[in-house]
Amino acid sequence: MVTELEIDHQTQNDFLITNFDDPINAIIQSTYPYLMDQYNNVQFLQSRAILASTIGIADQINDYVLLLLPGDEREYPSSDSIDKSETIESQIFEGLTSEFLNSLRTSNLPNHKIKLKVGTPIMLLRNLDQFEGLSNHEIEARVMSENTIGNIIYIPRMSISPSQSSRPFKLIQRQFPIMVSYDMTINKSQGQSLESVGLYLTRPVFIVMVNFSRVKSKRGLKILIHDRDNKPLKTTTNVVFKEVFQNL
Repeated sequence: MVTELEIDHQTQNDFLITNFDDPINAIIQSTYPYLMDQYNNVQFLQSRAILASTIGIADQINDYVLLLLPGDEREYPSSDSIDKSETIESQIFEGLTSEFLNSLRTSNLPNHKIKLKVGTPIMLLRNLDQFEGLSNHEIEARVMSENTIGNIIYIPRMSISPSQSSRPFKLIQRQFPIMVSYDMTINKSQGQSLESVGLYLTRPVFIVMVNFSRVKSKRGLKILIHDRDNKPLKTTTNVVFKEVFQNL
């Protein structure tokens, strides 16, 4: 049942961020306090994340964090093409430019341009076989979760296609299968268990119980809701009972 969730006074004090001029900066400071001192601390990074409702908002927050951090930023563009073996020959498809293909966004594919600095936390979007397919240019990464924590891995560029697509052609993207993970979409947070979660809502979104279960305790959850003018809100579209807060 879809309802309008109004955050009560006690919940506001416990969870809601309402005092801010810049909402993105506010959610970053709440979720990653003392970031400039801790940005290379694996234990600090592995225990927290911001969750957003869309890929575009997650990218915006990730780019914002990268600008705050010291060090040189490097940009890695993808090479995008069409699988002509699965595409009906057509003058329309022949006219698709690289710029157009680069602009296409798919939830299970990396960005066309990946921006990184040394120490940036990333999430793998594909399983890797470390003994096959390595090229001359890889990203060196250190595992900071799971049973292999601390292991060094090398991530190559891969040719990736979406498993399902509504487009009349099959896109092939050659890119590193990663995404920056200071912020991730709510869907990408599945399986995560974190000490600190910042839920960043810029528009009505379904908040199911599983989203709140990402955080281990009530103290670790902060919610920021704002309208198009960046003014704080206390309500959002909801499909969960208020009692979910009491379970934290």
